[in-house]
Amino acid sequence: MIHPTAVIHPRAQIGAGCRIGPYCVIGENVVLGPDCVLHSHVVIDGFTQLGAANEIFPFASIGLKTQDLKWKGGVTRTVIGDHNTFREYVTIHSATGDGEVTTVGSHNNLLAYCHVAHNVTMGNHVIMSNVGTLAGHVTVEDQAIVGGLAAVHQFCRIGRLSIIGGCSKVVQDVPPFMLVDGNPAKTRTVNKVGLDRAGISEEVQAALRQAYKFLFREGLTNPNAVARIESELPSLPEILHLIQFVKTSERGISR
Repeated sequence: MIHPTAVIHPRAQIGAGCRIGPYCVIGENVVLGPDCVLHSHVVIDGFTQLGAANEIFPFASIGLKTQDLKWKGGVTRTVIGDHNTFREYVTIHSATGDGEVTTVGSHNNLLAYCHVAHNVTMGNHVIMSNVGTLAGHVTVEDQAIVGGLAAVHQFCRIGRLSIIGGCSKVVQDVPPFMLVDGNPAKTRTVNKVGLDRAGISEEVQAALRQAYKFLFREGLTNPNAVARIESELPSLPEILHLIQFVKTSERGISR
């Protein structure tokens, strides 16, 4: 199932059942898991490993050298899980420093022209709409959604089950379970649609709504808001995750 025009290095490892279309290029140190589909004109290079059943559309580029000018050589890696979809012109770059890794989990859906920069860590079940952009060292937790044309600054974190509105400029951490939007992005409300779709109970949603009020509507500092959440709200897993996220924020929370 390899088209005769594809260029595959003889030392590349190609898993069983892969389909590789016209004019694809696969480098020497690439490991391609079973049942992957490369439609055409896909380039995968560098020390790059993909798991099973990933589908990659034309003109996507995965694992190539970082754009970071601090790159000094060495072995930098790109590791991707299973069942991801990368649409046309998606770019995923390798890490910057020797021994470092850009990581993408499983069951993610990256639409056309999305960019995942060096040293990004992406979880599972993430959706990035067209032209969504993650700068270097960004962390994206599970089930987050990045809106079209949104741009995320270096070292920001995108929390679990959060959603970033289209065309937003994200310069601080996006709290889990929240909706942010704007330039610069601000936390607007709880991501109710996402929580409903994920099957999050009404008890949890009510607690998250109250946590949102403490953090963003009461004029409290983050430590004081967290103290009220800890003392007044139930110790549900989602509430504990939100508390830990806020406590460990280095760039601050999008307010």
